[in-house]
Amino acid sequence: MANKHEPDDNFSISSRGQGKEILERFLKNKAAVFSLVIIIILTLFALFPAQIASPDYSSLSLANAFSRPSSEFLLGADELGRDMFTRIVWGSRTSLAIGISSVAIAALIGVAMGLISGYYGGTLDNVIMRVIDVLLAIPPLLLGISIVAALGNTIPNLVIAVAIGLLPVFARVARSAAIVVREQEYIEAARATGANDFRIMFKYILPNSMAPIIVQVSMGIATAILTVSGLSFIGLGVPPPTPEWGAMLATGRAFIRDHAHVITYPGLAIMLAVFAFNLFGDGLRDALDPRLKQ
Repeated sequence: MANKHEPDDNFSISSRGQGKEILERFLKNKAAVFSLVIIIILTLFALFPAQIASPDYSSLSLANAFSRPSSEFLLGADELGRDMFTRIVWGSRTSLAIGISSVAIAALIGVAMGLISGYYGGTLDNVIMRVIDVLLAIPPLLLGISIVAALGNTIPNLVIAVAIGLLPVFARVARSAAIVVREQEYIEAARATGANDFRIMFKYILPNSMAPIIVQVSMGIATAILTVSGLSFIGLGVPPPTPEWGAMLATGRAFIRDHAHVITYPGLAIMLAVFAFNLFGDGLRDALDPRLKQ
């Protein structure tokens, strides 16, 4: 019995040591650490908007329309006199909530499909991959437009639309990782001990395939934020008066010549969020890549 548990003990010790090395490599990447700081700030905005800005993000004051940045309006006011800073802070909750929810759904379904496809291979692999190829042939934004136009522009429908667009990428990443891992000796050892396919896939293959999936999650959130902003910009996103960065850009574009601040700050928010999640994903990829080990 001691020999049976010995591999698990060694794996735990190795995992802790490897985790420390990954963290050290990540912390050496200044761009990745900077992106993590931005993500933390955005997360705080999303979790505690009422403590950071006014809870009344839809309050109108036409007398203050297009007010410049000041002590009263930190980032100025929009065409209806609403505080831009307040709406950007509350908009972070909307964008991050939709982005994280859609990526979570896409990852759960896509990773499961990829694991099954990569583990079994053969006809099942061909069927699943052809479905994935069909989804990959449609640009995510165009797919999102079709789904939201058919179902209506509510937040749940937006999450579904974005998730379906992201699903193929997760399926392909998980499949590639599963094909590599399934040939390892410890998978053969698990089969020899009588482990069923479900246990092998989700206890042995999935944990050892997490590195590329985690990186894809980070980059997927950036893609989701861009997609939601794009849908909101063309009027198929979050319905008003809920603040959303893409919708703020859409309403402010008519005033870009005389009141540029109404689109500058929402645009910067989108740019920083996408920039941060992409850089964070790059940093994770570099930290998790064993070829970078000195």
